[in-house]
Amino acid sequence: MTTAVVTGASSGIGAATARRLAGAGYHVFLAARRHDRIEELAAEIGGTAVATDVTSEESVAALAEAVGPTLDVLVNNAGGAFGSSPVSEAATEDWRRMYEVNVIGLMQVTRALLPALVASGAGAIVNVGSTAGRVAYEGGAGYTAAKHGTKVVTETLRLELFDQPVRVMEIAPGMVRTDEFALVRFDGDAEKAAAVYRGVAEPLVAEDIADAVTWMVTRPAHVNIDELVIRPRAQAAQHKVHRVTD
Repeated sequence: MTTAVVTGASSGIGAATARRLAGAGYHVFLAARRHDRIEELAAEIGGTAVATDVTSEESVAALAEAVGPTLDVLVNNAGGAFGSSPVSEAATEDWRRMYEVNVIGLMQVTRALLPALVASGAGAIVNVGSTAGRVAYEGGAGYTAAKHGTKVVTETLRLELFDQPVRVMEIAPGMVRTDEFALVRFDGDAEKAAAVYRGVAEPLVAEDIADAVTWMVTRPAHVNIDELVIRPRAQAAQHKVHRVTD
């Protein structure tokens, strides 16, 4: 039985990736804080729900215990953006939360599950980064700093594991419309969240990213997709988005 862990699996890209991997034959361990949601999804796809807070070492240790001695795929998807203030008005707690989940959490989960990935003989890690990890933009310093962290941790891990049977990959999505990401970033302000996608006829959706992640991990074991940057056709760059106005 091939196995996969997906963090942040309660909604959006994480939930879509869990579904897609299950469809590809993996037994998926769904890790997220909202246990009711992952229990429901686990029942749907025949997976295992493990209530997990990636920022807690104890919680991550319990996840590793539930997974067991071997693991084929780890998708570090848990992340988030909180706030959009300029640096001059930044909320320290928002920045701390972003670094904790996007960098520290990713490290803790990877560290805990790495022995099982090595033991599989052909492990694969996919870290879900962002185009924000490549380009700076006004109001995004906290998130771009955290996602630059995700990118650099991925690159460093690949160097450190060069002689181990584990592939280390990053997918960096651009504009993806999900139910919660923008709402969380703007503290529940639906108008601000909707404005992000206004006029964009076809942003990416969670299933697009799930499809790409599944493709990455199902390449032959000697093929490493170092990084995959994926955007909707309408988004040429962070600041260059085609919007249709009425």
